[in-house]
Amino acid sequence: QVQLVQSGGGVVQPGGSTRLSCAASGSIFGLLAMGWYRPIPGKERDLVASITVTGSTQYADSVTGRFTISRDNAQNSVYLQMNSLKPDDTAAYYCRALTGSGDYWGQGTQVTVSS
Repeated sequence: QVQLVQSGGGVVQPGGSTRLSCAASGSIFGLLAMGWYRPIPGKERDLVASITVTGSTQYADSVTGRFTISRDNAQNSVYLQMNSLKPDDTAAYYCRALTGSGDYWGQGTQVTVSS
């Protein structure tokens, strides 16, 4: 059983910053990548950023230059530093772990960007 526990987020003013964390625990075999997703109109969960165990990263165009994903392979953890936040970034953010034995999701963390 693999569990992903998320933390961080909350209410942030436009232009502000916050950091999301996600720690995976349990029987994790063959971790390939971890990432962050959020819903968009017409899609339940859309990629925000992802990082492989070798450090290759991918970002949605809308967050490039503002968000940074990082990971700690030893801790099976992934982080999302979110800067220059905009009201359009308001969403529930979900952590995902892609492994050789399955695809796992966190419980979701709300980020609200509002003055």
